Amino acid sequence: MLPENIKLYLENLIQENAQKGIRPKLLLHSCCAPCSSYVLEFLMQHFDITVFYYNPNIYPPEEYTLRVEEQKRFTEAFTNGKIKVVDMPHDDSSFYAAVKGLEQEQEGGARCEACFKLRFEKTAQYAKEYKFDYFTTTLSISPHKNSKTLNRIGQEVAERYGVKYLYSDFKKNNGYLLSCQISKEFKIYRQDYCGCVFSKREKEQRDKEKGM
Repeated sequence: MLPENIKLYLENLIQENAQKGIRPKLLLHSCCAPCSSYVLEFLMQHFDITVFYYNPNIYPPEEYTLRVEEQKRFTEAFTNGKIKVVDMPHDDSSFYAAVKGLEQEQEGGARCEACFKLRFEKTAQYAKEYKFDYFTTTLSISPHKNSKTLNRIGQEVAERYGVKYLYSDFKKNNGYLLSCQISKEFKIYRQDYCGCVFSKREKEQRDKEKGM
C-alpha cells in the first residue's frame, strides 16, 4: 500500500535509520542533472547514493550525450567526487519497443507510464544485482510528473524484483524551486522538452502555434 503522507513517510524512515546509526545504500535513477540537483542535496545527508543514468527515451543521440555528460559534470562538482554516476548504454530500441502502439498518446499519458516502467525496471534490476537497500527516481521533482503514478509504478516494480522502493514527491517543500536555483548556481544545461522524440515534437508544435 502506498503511504498516504509521503513527507511523513520519509521523515520517519530517516529518523529510524539515524536512531539505528545506519545509512542505507540508495540507487537514484536520474532523468537529468537539473532534476537531480535538489534531490541529491536532500538525500545525500541520509543515504549512500549512486546515481543511475538510464534514459533510453532521450532523442536525438547527441541530446543524450549532452545530458549524460552534464549529469556527470554536475555530480562530480556538487558532491566533490563522493558520488559516482553509473551510465548505462543508450539503447533507444528498448524505449520504442516499450511504447509501441502508444505513439499517439499525449504527453503525461499511457506512453509516459510505459517509459517510467521501463526505466524503473532497469533500475530495480541493477539495485538487486548490486545489493542496494533502496531505489528511487528524481522524476517526482518535476511539476509535470504525477508522483502518485510514479510511486505506484515504483511499488509494483519493487515487489516484482524484491528490492525496496523509496517513495517520494521531491517537488514538495519547494523542491522544484530549489532545483532551479541550484541549476542556475552550477550553470547546468536545462533542456526545454522532456526527452523523447514525441515530447520534442509536441514542444515544437506548441512553439509553432505560439508563433515562436
